[in-house]
Amino acid sequence: MKNGQLRFEYFLTKSEELLVKSSKQKNPGLWLYQNNARTPLFMLEGLAKLYSGIHNKKKFEKLKAHFKLLEDTIGQIDYYDAFAKEFLANKKIPAVITNYLQAQSREKIQSLNEILTEKEWLGADNFRIKKIRKKLSKADWEDEKDDIKSIEEFYFTAINKILEFINQRDFRFTNVENDVHEFRRMLRWLSIYPQALRGCIQLGKSKTAAPKFLSKYLTKAITTSPYNVMPDAGGNTYFLLFDQKRFFALSWLIAELGNLKDNGLRVEVMKEAILQTSKTTEQDALAKAYKLAGAGQKTIPQVLSAAGKMCNTFCKEKNLESLITGVAAAKN
Repeated sequence: MKNGQLRFEYFLTKSEELLVKSSKQKNPGLWLYQNNARTPLFMLEGLAKLYSGIHNKKKFEKLKAHFKLLEDTIGQIDYYDAFAKEFLANKKIPAVITNYLQAQSREKIQSLNEILTEKEWLGADNFRIKKIRKKLSKADWEDEKDDIKSIEEFYFTAINKILEFINQRDFRFTNVENDVHEFRRMLRWLSIYPQALRGCIQLGKSKTAAPKFLSKYLTKAITTSPYNVMPDAGGNTYFLLFDQKRFFALSWLIAELGNLKDNGLRVEVMKEAILQTSKTTEQDALAKAYKLAGAGQKTIPQVLSAAGKMCNTFCKEKNLESLITGVAAAKN
């Protein structure tokens, strides 16, 4: 197997092991959610997304759709479950809101169970996994050197799309989900691909002095985070290199946008619960949600404004354009 196929096989095996174990449970969907099946599926989705931009686009787009459907559904479970647990610990939040979120979580678990059965992810013969492996065996995998160059070109294209997205909005966000969350999602893929690619992307230090403005991103939480450590180089002999401090800056922005997104979505999910469990207007539901959220809760306009300013600063510093430093071969 060439490197590209081996990367898929690694995460397919992890997913397969979890699926086999889940098939022996009374509630496979719940078990998969509780046992972090989302992570290997996320890696597979990332690999399919990346390779669809390199070769065999139609093949990888179909595979991505399969992985994404499972990963998204687990993500929906997590969305409602996480807020339900948070609100359960807050006595000021009415039980009717928490009950609604718990019900939504159970509904999404049921949806996941239906997908697992309908798409044949479960069962002794591992039909879906076998079919995926067969498709992967017929892909036009490149040799290692060409593969790394293709990954570099893919990154340049992805970065250009991100810059186009933010420039079209002129750094003015109008919606938490469609703007802030979407922009963060696009950025986050840049940091997920290295984990999925298993060692062929590494961090390097710039030969020139780093600009002083980067220091604000180099917090202890970022520089010591295990998520900012690249996978071991393993048997790779060619590498795509990232500027370490620019990568840390990217991680900082992803984390901060995540905090803002969660702050905004907290109000949105409360509003949803209020609207679905009482007769009220959207405006009144939003006002009640703000009141229940308490001190520290930003308004949606405040979330959008803060996110826009943050992204404006980051992009004007050309951090994305300076992320990639080139391709290198392993030293003998």
